Amino acid sequence: MTTFKDLGLSEHVLSTLTSLGFDTPTPIQAEAIPLVMEGHDLIGLAQTGTGKTAAFGLPMIEKMLKDDKRPDPRNIRALVLAPTRELVNQIAANLKDFVKKTPLKIGLVVGGASINKQSEQLARGVDILVATPGRLLDLVARRAVTLTQARYLVLDEADQMLDLGFIHDLRKISKLVPKNRQTLLFSATMPKAIADLSAEYLSNPKRVEVTPPGKAADKVEQYVHFVQGASQKTELLKKSLTENPQGLALVFSRTKHGAEKLMKHLEHVGFSVASIHGNKSQGQRERALKNFRDGQTRILVATDVAARGIDVPGVTHVYNYDLPEVADAYVHRIGRTARAGRDGIAIAFCAPDEIRLLRDIERLMHIDITVASGEVPADRARPKGARGGNGAGARNNAQRPAGNGHAERRPRPQGGSDNVHRAERAAPSPFAGDDLLATGEPRKQHRKGQGPAAQAAHEQALAKRPGGNRNGRPGQKQGEWRNRNHGGGNGGQNRDAAAGAGAQGQRKRVNAPRRDEA
Repeated sequence: MTTFKDLGLSEHVLSTLTSLGFDTPTPIQAEAIPLVMEGHDLIGLAQTGTGKTAAFGLPMIEKMLKDDKRPDPRNIRALVLAPTRELVNQIAANLKDFVKKTPLKIGLVVGGASINKQSEQLARGVDILVATPGRLLDLVARRAVTLTQARYLVLDEADQMLDLGFIHDLRKISKLVPKNRQTLLFSATMPKAIADLSAEYLSNPKRVEVTPPGKAADKVEQYVHFVQGASQKTELLKKSLTENPQGLALVFSRTKHGAEKLMKHLEHVGFSVASIHGNKSQGQRERALKNFRDGQTRILVATDVAARGIDVPGVTHVYNYDLPEVADAYVHRIGRTARAGRDGIAIAFCAPDEIRLLRDIERLMHIDITVASGEVPADRARPKGARGGNGAGARNNAQRPAGNGHAERRPRPQGGSDNVHRAERAAPSPFAGDDLLATGEPRKQHRKGQGPAAQAAHEQALAKRPGGNRNGRPGQKQGEWRNRNHGGGNGGQNRDAAAGAGAQGQRKRVNAPRRDEA
């Protein structure tokens, strides 16, 4: 059996691990640590709860201790990026445990906290900075920190950073970090976009994959209830929570509003519950997590944004009140239970409009989730390899033209403006991963008479009018703007005429040609 000593770690680091209760390395740690110690760029794939933080943190700390250097003021030696505040807090807490009794300093910057205090922390320089991309760029813009001395760049939960739209921030940050660096990318899942991203940021990376992408922890029991609507979901949830009063339950909702509404309902009927989502302040989120971790709160309702930062070993049940839109998110959700070798139960509620989402999850994980209750829809099962709507399955290939997966359509006229726009949208992106952020927005639809062709015709008509004025009136010289309603001619004559007319109780106006007469 491999031990931490076999991985080449120093006696000081080994004694620290022993004091923390680390006996033997996990598979991801056993494979990744030697490669990182040798200086390789790395792609690490492992299911959640398997110790990825130690896999990149321990060798990085070991190498930094050997360098025996100090960062300059407002500078760093290593940068760890994570998508959520909770995950940043979790990583920083683990790293602080690893560097006890060493001169290394760990910094932490996230949104929702005082940026002035974070600037003061960075003024003295830190060895390892753990950050969310947005707040880091805010501090860089304030010149509170520079990244010119960073020799290590770690992207943790990289797939979620792409899902949350951080790829543009990553592009900016990568330009601020020296090219001569060691880059480590860790994630629980490996969509194609991550492979493309690694080609952009990593140099000849080694790949460590201890479990197939999309595989959940082996000790998670998974069940699904087929329901007719939200009210049935709520009743089944309350029943299950009542039957497991001693457990710690994590309930996932798809939206912030839905999470807060469900939390208030459960609280109203007597459950000990809190919520965590993007509308909560940093202080509220930290208090909710602390109470949940300490067992003061037995139920925590959360959104996916907070999912990856929740590291509570005692979670016994994970409820998917709403199935996630992205199948990979399901793996991360249920990975909050069965941690550190424990058992866990994952229960999903599937409404009729979520059948497609359940099918995507089962295809990703290569399993059929056990049905706990409800009537199984007839369209739940699909041929293996078939993807809804794209005609990839054998049945679709036999009945439909190859490649499109849709019923035959009339050909569109060639050469039209719409084809031009489609070609522009289909142009490949020069940066790997940008296709995830493509909005796919349709062309702007103009109201009748307001499109480009109508506007061009209108401009031509204006050009033919006397004087070329848009209002159909003769052009005016500078200084005559006050008299434009009086003919646009000689200002003095018009003022005299107006004065004469005013004596008779009326004001004479010299009218310009009407637009329909031009």
